[in-house]
Amino acid sequence: MRIRSRCSFSLVFLALAGPVVGADLLSVYQEARVSDPQYGGSRASYLAGQEKIAQGRAGLLPQLSANANLNYNALDSKFPGSTFFPGGQRDFGSRGFGVQLTQPLFRPINREIYEQGKLQALASEIQLNAAAQDLMLRVSQGYFEVLLAQANLEFIRAQKSAISEQLAQAKRNFVVGTATITDTNDAQARYDLANAQEVASLNDLEVKNRALAAITGKYPGALAGLATPVSLVAPQPADIGAWVEQALGSSLQVEIQRTAVEIAGREIEKAKFGHYPTLDAIASYNDTKANSSAQGFGSELRQGVIGLQFQLPLYTGGAVSSRIREAVANKTKAEQDLENARRQSALSAQTSYLGVTSGLAQVSALRQALRSSEVSLESTKLGREVGVRTSVDVLNAQQQVANARRDLAKSLIDTIVAQLKLKQAVGRLTEDDLGAVNRLLKSPGS
Repeated sequence: MRIRSRCSFSLVFLALAGPVVGADLLSVYQEARVSDPQYGGSRASYLAGQEKIAQGRAGLLPQLSANANLNYNALDSKFPGSTFFPGGQRDFGSRGFGVQLTQPLFRPINREIYEQGKLQALASEIQLNAAAQDLMLRVSQGYFEVLLAQANLEFIRAQKSAISEQLAQAKRNFVVGTATITDTNDAQARYDLANAQEVASLNDLEVKNRALAAITGKYPGALAGLATPVSLVAPQPADIGAWVEQALGSSLQVEIQRTAVEIAGREIEKAKFGHYPTLDAIASYNDTKANSSAQGFGSELRQGVIGLQFQLPLYTGGAVSSRIREAVANKTKAEQDLENARRQSALSAQTSYLGVTSGLAQVSALRQALRSSEVSLESTKLGREVGVRTSVDVLNAQQQVANARRDLAKSLIDTIVAQLKLKQAVGRLTEDDLGAVNRLLKSPGS
């Protein structure tokens, strides 16, 4: 059964939804896909990783090479006792060219390199998917941090305006003798504090805007704010253990490390094949010509060769055994990294699940707290009119309402982000999830 928590409190989102509606979450995300250097680097790494397949396959295919030479020879020859080959000084030219075709027949190392390349290409694809999900989360967090900073600024300004009215009234009442100087001093102190809070809030908003600009490549303008009413859905299934199992099975970080273990295993096999012989089929053709020689006459030779080439390593100075030990140690490290990734993914799923469930409960509680605070404020204002409450009491009640609104807005945004983090923890965060959050925002012109 789907559990929904509906939050209908327009006052809370007056600040979250600005007077001018501009970019929404999806449009900001699309800008980030093009401009974010971190994601751009991951995309380049993916393209580089895909080339590992072609490089590995090349070791299994024929290799064709050509060579050529053109030489000037200065020769001084002597043949003591020979009457057929007179010696002497000879200067002559020679040239040659040839082609050679090599087809590997038995090279197990090359086969392992090819299989390893396919795994490395797969790892680069998983890493790109992980980078895309990370980008979605970073954009969402940056976007809502800007909205929350805007809301905080508006709350402080609204509070400052209310305190300003109370300060003016306290001064008038003091002049006519119906209030003490204490009320005026207290209102003045609160007003000065609100001024300081407004300066700090403006700075915080600027920092949040520039943090989002670091992802999208440009300073954000007006952002679409949350609409009302807002519906948030509890995690399904409503079982933290089920989400942990999903994270252990489908978390992208776990997948990356699992692939790394397979690559490390292939590296061990590749190192072991260093002891194996190799067999290649060879075909070559060479054409050489010289104007002279040590014997005094020139030559022109054409030679075609086809055959097999066998090599067996007998002693490598211990290099192969050392590489095997190194590969075994690296696989052990990869296995430990996999276990760490599993634990971190399980922790992330647990933390995010609890963030969503506790966030929904917190939103409901804070909504009720806001209503109670607003009722209390109205009662305090009425009490002041009949003389049983003071202006200080009204200011305190207004402060309580402002805090409740701010806490409610933050709790709602934290819950939305926790939902996205939960999807990321199990490797299933998609643009559709961003679209669902985007539908919670005000559309342009609304």
